Amino acid sequence: MTRIALDPFVTDLDGESAALRAAGPLAEVELPGGVHVYAVTRHAEARALLTDSRVVKDINVWGAWQRGEIPMDWPLIGLANPGRSMLTVDGADHRRLRTLVAQALTVKRVERLRTGIEALTNASLEKLAALPAGQPVDLKAEFAYPLPMNVISELMGVDAADHPRLKELFEKFFSTQTPPEEVPQMMADLGTLFTKIVDAKRAAPGDDLTSALIAASENGDHLTDEEIVNTLQLIIAAGHETTISLIVNVVEALQTHPEQREKVLNGEIGWDGVIEETLRWNTPTSHVLIRFATEDIEVGDKVLPKGEGLIISFGALGRDEEQYGPTAGEFDATRTPNRHIAFGHGPHVCPGAALSRLEAGIALPALYERFPELELAVPATELRNKPIVTQNDLHELPVELGCPFGGDKK
Repeated sequence: MTRIALDPFVTDLDGESAALRAAGPLAEVELPGGVHVYAVTRHAEARALLTDSRVVKDINVWGAWQRGEIPMDWPLIGLANPGRSMLTVDGADHRRLRTLVAQALTVKRVERLRTGIEALTNASLEKLAALPAGQPVDLKAEFAYPLPMNVISELMGVDAADHPRLKELFEKFFSTQTPPEEVPQMMADLGTLFTKIVDAKRAAPGDDLTSALIAASENGDHLTDEEIVNTLQLIIAAGHETTISLIVNVVEALQTHPEQREKVLNGEIGWDGVIEETLRWNTPTSHVLIRFATEDIEVGDKVLPKGEGLIISFGALGRDEEQYGPTAGEFDATRTPNRHIAFGHGPHVCPGAALSRLEAGIALPALYERFPELELAVPATELRNKPIVTQNDLHELPVELGCPFGGDKK
């Protein structure tokens, strides 16, 4: 089996995903830093592995970890070994931790956030409208980033004063370009920041998930301080990064498919269809690290060996022709059925999926209603991905907003 090296600069994600699919349902890959793992690249096989109890999150199962082959300054160590949380445990421990988070992210509670999301969206649009006319705007920085960060911070009870430091640390956390000598300090700084947040909520509880996790630990649910801190870090990292990429990717998809954009703006295509198709076709999460095989597992005509690491290549399996037919590589917001698994599948499916969909479902229609003449400020071929192997994330999204509400240009 030929090993495919994942590009640390993510210069051609589509080409890389096609190469992974061509390698079959299970591909040998090399992660940045020379770490060798396997990748599942097809939809059906991914669904099966994501519910297979022989595939676990315990890093101690990983043969390379046991042999000391994974250095602590590996740029992706924070994703492979982020500490004990619902992301890194299975079975009863996972159910215990996930239940507490799920109670804060029920459909009913998420829906109660709608009014706040609408207010935050409108505030961001007002700021955009106040910018000098005719000046290109980085829509990612000015619109896609603030909304998810503010929403998830409100849910978790994180002070807005911590947002700039969170942004700085998470960019290093996800990037393959973080210098190895900076990785240990970055991980320590994240731990210090989240410990500070937990300590503040322990001293002054509020109506937020952090306070709820602390209360649960004090009421006999046996959460350790490490579990609380790591769960908080996990939810904030996943809860805002995915939604930022989703909003940006929808705008990119619509701007590069003008016929479908016109139908969306005319009401012929619903926003739900646009969002779900973007999740499939240009998924926010390109690869998810990492699971480990407790025994040899057959995957199609290949074998995932015992003790090997497995990543889920959502960028590849989202365009799997065996699942979506010969048009899998095309963006089609009318696609039905569209049973993608962009938010995962099985016990570890993303608990924040409903919140991410709600944010995108509010922000995107409001953006295009306010700025129906919005256009990319550069050709789509000049848009650059950030060097983040796990996130399908543009460096920036420069746009020209046009006149608010489609008014006459002055």
